[in-house]
Amino acid sequence: MSDTDTDTETETKAEAEAEVYDASMQVKELRESFASGKTRCYKWRVSQLESLLKLSVVHEEDICDALRSDLSKPVMEAIIHEIALLKNSCKLALKELRRWMTPEKVKTSITTFPSSAAIVPEPLGVVLIISAWNYPFLLSLDPVVGAIAAGNAVVLKPSEISPATSSLMAKLLGKYLDTSAIKVIEGATSETSALLEQKWDKIFYTGSGRVGRIVMAAAAKHLTPVVLELGGKSPVVVDTQINLQVACRRIIAGKWGCNNGQACIAPDYIITTKEFAPKLVETLKQELERFYGKNPMETKDLSRIVNANHFARLSKLLDDDKVSGKIVHGGERDKAKLQITPTLLLDVPRDSLIMTEEIFGPLLPILTVDKVEDSFEVVNSGTKPLAAYLFTNNKRLKDQFVACISAGGVAINDTTLHLTVSTLPFGGVGDSGMGSYHGKFSFDAFSHKKAVLYRSFAGDAPMRYPPYTKGKLRILKALLGGDIWGLIRALFGWS
Repeated sequence: MSDTDTDTETETKAEAEAEVYDASMQVKELRESFASGKTRCYKWRVSQLESLLKLSVVHEEDICDALRSDLSKPVMEAIIHEIALLKNSCKLALKELRRWMTPEKVKTSITTFPSSAAIVPEPLGVVLIISAWNYPFLLSLDPVVGAIAAGNAVVLKPSEISPATSSLMAKLLGKYLDTSAIKVIEGATSETSALLEQKWDKIFYTGSGRVGRIVMAAAAKHLTPVVLELGGKSPVVVDTQINLQVACRRIIAGKWGCNNGQACIAPDYIITTKEFAPKLVETLKQELERFYGKNPMETKDLSRIVNANHFARLSKLLDDDKVSGKIVHGGERDKAKLQITPTLLLDVPRDSLIMTEEIFGPLLPILTVDKVEDSFEVVNSGTKPLAAYLFTNNKRLKDQFVACISAGGVAINDTTLHLTVSTLPFGGVGDSGMGSYHGKFSFDAFSHKKAVLYRSFAGDAPMRYPPYTKGKLRILKALLGGDIWGLIRALFGWS
């Protein structure tokens, strides 16, 4: 090894140590801030949520510009899918916060009589939120809403793959929020690694399963609980006797209308019957042309592929020998502009590359089965998806789908909209993630539900104390077993 190599290695090691030290100091400052008690205060929580809401209103244009820079995201998608959803989260938290913070009174039993009990929500402490690049504004700040509402100190690590949005959030959060308790740390792998070496009270991660495993392994060293919002291959099962035009429009809106397929709950593949497939394909083609024109490369209503690496990954899926001849619509690519047109593939083999990994892009394979019920076996043969969709008018099929398909969430006769319902938890199961958030579920995700029992000095029961006797044992067995007559017999000494 040369002296130059040694010097470079020393510099790299020194930089890594500096990053770890910086992360350690940041966490130390946040712990001091949390220990002061200010983040627990209702007024502080409200002030931060109001500031976050104000930020999203005042800087709507700046946010849209950043999303356009990172993803060529259409303004309508930026506003409706990111900014509006964050505003709704802030408004709901502000409206419900006092109720969420109120201890929940619960019943007690005869074994603790006289007493009362409550479940008291308390903040976990200092939490780390690592967000994703595909919805970089919403997926960064929506969990922050829950963390603030629950009374925590927060570090947000935005994705470096969406640098314009990351930089904007660092600037705006530094301006609008209390930086002694809420910090944004930008950077790439080394900064994230340094953060993961610290002890946190919870880690909330949104992204791929590969990195999710790294996050979970790092958290395990400190017994830190995690929420992992991952992804998977979300299926769409299409029955025959339906309004096909509406179904196709809703599939397109959930696929290409959600960041050009770069969304964790976007439809990943379709299953329908062999007989119905031609009609489905034809209707999808017609609606795609209606939405994006004869030349989708020219439309302003589709996001681009985020970067060259993801473009190459998607191109590899299309170039696979098993599927390259299965394209029935689209498939055009422009490497310089990072664009791939909406692409339909029919009858792709289940062992092809495109069917063995999450697509996360504008490609939509269509599988065919003899009868629609056969689709359940196809879905259940893979890992559990983040979402599953069914289009049908058959009530029995709806009930069977909900009962038999395990997924993070299910939508019947639509796609992706369950995400917008604040009274529903959003999260995965199995390989698609663990934990959930949205609405009160976000508050709960960053809270500990503390069990509290209140007693006075009255009603002390001598039978719980030594010396132990058979009489005391009979009384306690009857008491704990809820046996009223046994308790009466024990008290009167009857056998």
